[in-house]
Amino acid sequence: MQTRNKVFDDLSQLMTNAMGVAQGARTEAETAMKSMIDRWLADRDFVTREEFDAVRAMAQKAREENEALKARIETLEAGVKAKASTKKP
Repeated sequence: MQTRNKVFDDLSQLMTNAMGVAQGARTEAETAMKSMIDRWLADRDFVTREEFDAVRAMAQKAREENEALKARIETLEAGVKAKASTKKP
């Protein structure tokens, strides 16, 4: 009976070691993949979320300023047209 337990103990130890090796290989593969993806992303000209939000805010402000200037120009043009129509004999 002692022999049988020794075989099971050895088999159990072998499986435990194999699982440890598999886990280590998995961790190493994940690390390598993350590193590769990080390098790939760094090589691209992607913007950060902060940069995107800053440019978006500037564009929104520019649109609002353009709308205000457009309204002002329309008001001034209406005033010029009104003066021109009252000066005609």
